[in-house]
Amino acid sequence: MNNRFAVILAAGQGTRMKSRLYKVLHTVCGKPMVQHVVDQISKVGVDETVVVVGHGAEKVKEQLGDGVTYVLQGEQLGTGHAVMQADSLLEDKEGVTIVLCGDTPLITKETMDSLLLFHEEQKAKATILTAETSDPTGYGRIVRNDQGLVQRIVEHKDATIEERKITEINTGTYCFDNQALFAALKHVGNKNVQGEYYLPDVIEILKSNDELIAAYQTANFDETLGVNDRVALASAETIMKKRINEAHMRNGVTIIDPSNTYIGADVLIGMDTIIKPGTILTGKSFIGESCIIGPNTEIIDSAVGNNTSIKQSVVSSSEIGDDVAVGPFAHIRPHSCIGDEAKIGNFVEVKKSTFGKGSKASHLSYIGDAIIGNDVNLGCGSITVNYDGKNKHLTKVEDGAFVGCNSNLIAPVTIGKNSYVAAGSTITDDVPENALAIARARQTVKEEYVKNLNKK
Repeated sequence: MNNRFAVILAAGQGTRMKSRLYKVLHTVCGKPMVQHVVDQISKVGVDETVVVVGHGAEKVKEQLGDGVTYVLQGEQLGTGHAVMQADSLLEDKEGVTIVLCGDTPLITKETMDSLLLFHEEQKAKATILTAETSDPTGYGRIVRNDQGLVQRIVEHKDATIEERKITEINTGTYCFDNQALFAALKHVGNKNVQGEYYLPDVIEILKSNDELIAAYQTANFDETLGVNDRVALASAETIMKKRINEAHMRNGVTIIDPSNTYIGADVLIGMDTIIKPGTILTGKSFIGESCIIGPNTEIIDSAVGNNTSIKQSVVSSSEIGDDVAVGPFAHIRPHSCIGDEAKIGNFVEVKKSTFGKGSKASHLSYIGDAIIGNDVNLGCGSITVNYDGKNKHLTKVEDGAFVGCNSNLIAPVTIGKNSYVAAGSTITDDVPENALAIARARQTVKEEYVKNLNKK
C-alpha cells in the first residue's frame, strides 16, 4: 500500500457564521467540526495528518492536541494557497494525499477508505470525490467525456446552460499523487476576481499534462455537506443526530423518540437500555446494559453501570454503579461516585462525594465533599455543611449510620459506624460508633400562650 497523508483545511474564519468562535470549532452533536474530520481520518490510518490553521490557530491546536501536525496559513488566499503551506512537510514524499475540509463533519471513514482505494486502483494523479444532488446550484459541476473520464470541473457561475443541468458536483475533497500535487501547486495562479489560488486549478494543470483524472462518486450526498452558516450547521446536526441514533438502535438500544433524543458522537450505550424522550447524552459518556434513562435527563462525561434508572435528572463528570435509582429531579455534580444499589431521590444534590453501596438519600438533601459509607440512610433534608466561607471541609458518614430528617452535619465531622443522628440535629462533633447523637434545643410548651397574647 502507498504511503498515505492527509491535509485538512481549517484556516478560515467563517464570516458567514457571524460568530466570535472560529468556524471549524462550532460543534455538531457535541464535537467541533474539525474534530469529527480528524477522528474519521485517524480511523483510516494515514502516515501523517497536516492541519492548516489560520484564524483561531491556538484554539484549534488546543482542541486537536498533539496527534496532528500544524502549518500556518497566515493570510487566507484560497484553498490552493492553504495546501501550499504543507509543502515543506510533504512535497518530496512519495504516496497519496487526501485533502479534506475542516467544515465537513459528516464525512465518514468508509467514504475516505473507498476514495483512497479507488484512487490507487485507477492509478490516477488526482481523484475528485463527487456526489449527485437534485439541486446543484452553487456547486462546481463534473464534466465527463464519452468514456466517463473527467474532462474538467466547471464552477456554477462559469457553466453553460447545458453544464448547469449536470447533477454530479465537486464536493471539495480530493486524492492526489503527493509529488504531482505539490509540483502542480507551483504553477497555480491567482488571476481571478478574488485574487486567490484555487485547489481545483491543480486538476486543470494535471489534465493539461495528459495525467489521468478520476472521480469517485459517493452514494451519500449528505456526507459532503460543508458548513458555512448556522443554517447548514443545524442541517448537519440533524443528519448526524439521526445517524448516531440509528447506529445505537441497530446495536440493541431502544430509543423511544429519536427526534427528541440527543446523543453525542462519542457516547457508548449497552444493549437493552431504554432511552426516553428529552434525554441528552454528551461527551465521553458510557451507559451500561438494561438501563432506563430519561425522560428529560442530561448525562455529561459520565459512566453509568448496568440496570440503573436515571429520570428527570442531571449527571456531570461522575460515576454511577449498577442497580442504582436516580431521580426524579436529582443533580449529580462533578467528581461524584454513586455505589451499586444506591438511591438518590428527588431534589437531592451530590457534589464531589462518594456514596456507598445500598445507601439512600431519598429526598431533599445536599451531599457535598462527603464520603458516605455503605447502607447509610440520609433522611429528608439532611445537609452536609461543607463550606465555612473560605474553605471546603469533609464529612464522613460510616457504614450503617442513620441520619434523621432535617439534620445538619457541620464539616469536618465523622458520623461513626451504625450510629444514629436524631431528626433536627445540628452535629458539630464526631459521633462514635453505635451511638445516638441528639443536638437540638429541648422543646418548651407555654400553655395558654395564644389567649394571653390576644389579651394584650
